[in-house]
Amino acid sequence: MATNHEDTQGHHVTPFNVYIKVAGTLFALTFLTVIAHHFNQQLGALAAPVAFLIATVKAVLVMLWFMHLKYDTVTNRVIFGAAFFFLSLLLGFCGLDIWSRVVEVSTL
Repeated sequence: MATNHEDTQGHHVTPFNVYIKVAGTLFALTFLTVIAHHFNQQLGALAAPVAFLIATVKAVLVMLWFMHLKYDTVTNRVIFGAAFFFLSLLLGFCGLDIWSRVVEVSTL
């Protein structure tokens, strides 16, 4: 049996303590989301952007470490980035559609 390690050159083994740190950060961000929800009235119009910012940071952490995109090829990163760009574009157009509607008053 050959002991050639050329097969494993592209693989990266993440230490367990990194996963623990990332999981702890995700729990802390979840706790921060709950705190932000309790200050919903005080944040006013900034409540939704704060919640989306926290969710974005959590999604990036999950994608980088738990989905192993941090150590993956640039092509896969570009594909994921393009998918999120088009998702944000879709949500932006949906928001524009909702915010640009004219309220019609019934004459009945």
